[in-house]
Amino acid sequence: MEHSEKPYSFSLFVKHWKDKMAPELASFVSRVGFDGIELPIRDGFQVEPETAWKTLPQFAKQLNEQGVNIYSVAASTDESIFAACSEAGVPLIRIMVNIDQDGYKATEERTKRKLEALVPLCEKYGVKVGIQQHYGNYIIDSNGIMQLMHQINPEHIGVVWDAAHDAFAGQQPEYGLDIVWSHLAMVNLKNGFFLRSNGPEAETAEWKRHFTTGRHGMAHWPRIASYVKERNYAGVICLTAEYTDLANKDRYITEDLAYAKSLFK
Repeated sequence: MEHSEKPYSFSLFVKHWKDKMAPELASFVSRVGFDGIELPIRDGFQVEPETAWKTLPQFAKQLNEQGVNIYSVAASTDESIFAACSEAGVPLIRIMVNIDQDGYKATEERTKRKLEALVPLCEKYGVKVGIQQHYGNYIIDSNGIMQLMHQINPEHIGVVWDAAHDAFAGQQPEYGLDIVWSHLAMVNLKNGFFLRSNGPEAETAEWKRHFTTGRHGMAHWPRIASYVKERNYAGVICLTAEYTDLANKDRYITEDLAYAKSLFK
């Protein structure tokens, strides 16, 4: 987290805009007010894993021509992805940890060994890996992610702290950020709340997550902004555009970025 004249760069996770090729995507991102993007490298997206070695640098160049950076990719940690990121000037690969069939602790121990094995690739290509918490069958909160970080150099492996997922896990934002601070690589902003998904006549209550705009969920964006400013964070703030109502995503993300900028100024 290096200091600069402009402490924050605002990034958009463009998963929901996979139909836009680089020139149109860059125009949209710039018009909304973002500095850059997080790009999924997945089958069916603008850059696919099999050809990323060639298409990621090309895509990055086309975006850069319009002043838009790729700050991170959501991708696997295959060496080919490291090489593509290095060639394209992308500094971070974001991943999550899915809990395998043999259980949480076994997954945790196996993931620690996998992360240690990735360090040489991080060093070779100059690309960091960032691990994000996620609700459900994943490591879900800041405490869980930091269990992986013992004796891991934050220059190589870091944490992508996600506001909504820590809130779903019941964590206070100040505590969650404090827990991961030594390894904080990027701040993700999204928001959501729980809704009951069945009626009161049901034998057992069921709940679902509703993803909403920045002002209206369980993650308190003003408290997050106050905390990271107080601790002089300088780096990328990524708005992930996770909305249950995707039909209005363009309007929501425009409003959310304006709100975030008002908080972090």
